Amino acid sequence: MLSYQHGYHAGSMADVHKHALLAWMLGYLTQKDKPLSYLETHAGRGLYQLDAPEAVKTGEAAAGIARVGGLGWFAAEHPYSAALGKVRAEHGVSAYPGSPLVAEAFLRAGDRMVLAELHPQEHTALVEVMGGRAQVLKEDGAKMALRLVPPEPKRGLMLIDPSYEIKGDYEAAARLVRQVHGRWAVGVIMLWYPILTSGLHRSMVVDLERALPDGVRHEVRFPPAREGHRMVGSGLFVINPPYGFSAEAARLSRLFEGLAPFSG
Repeated sequence: MLSYQHGYHAGSMADVHKHALLAWMLGYLTQKDKPLSYLETHAGRGLYQLDAPEAVKTGEAAAGIARVGGLGWFAAEHPYSAALGKVRAEHGVSAYPGSPLVAEAFLRAGDRMVLAELHPQEHTALVEVMGGRAQVLKEDGAKMALRLVPPEPKRGLMLIDPSYEIKGDYEAAARLVRQVHGRWAVGVIMLWYPILTSGLHRSMVVDLERALPDGVRHEVRFPPAREGHRMVGSGLFVINPPYGFSAEAARLSRLFEGLAPFSG
């Protein structure tokens, strides 16, 4: 299905969780003077404006990155702050980076970035935003992932971030993580999933933990952005996380645990 557009959800608390830890990992990985590959299966359009009608309509950015900014969760030197600052210096104070631009903030000249996005409008926007800074493919993300792993350079990170529009997306995501890891044992694989009131993620996570017991599961809960909103948390399952990941994830957990209900 191709109906999902992330503009309605950009800058949400789920994005804060996902992008803060993605930025932290890439900041750590790029400290070493060795090239790496960054691959993403569901890239979206790459750049969002939080004053756009879509973002204003849902209020998720107001309950997410805008609120977090006011609470001072991330110091200026934190990799997430660095990525936000870079994008806003280039695109304006209302800009918010999708994961491709979060990654681009850290990748160097010798690194490789490959992004897949199948939605026609999102793909067109992604090509415009990324320019010559990445290889942007209008291709099914799972097919791209399996076609390119192990990548060159072999050192690297893959973000798997489906829309979860249908129930079968959960099973497909777990299967893809297992397949990619089977072909690319040294790669950092980061799977994001929503935590909904329906609990659809649970069987997927059980499957992953059974098949990949060394993987790290990190989940946070947060108050709904609006009355009736079904997303109440955000989850990550990470294979081969860099040293220090668990400590940074624990720091984020403490911050999320202290959140009061959002009043708007």
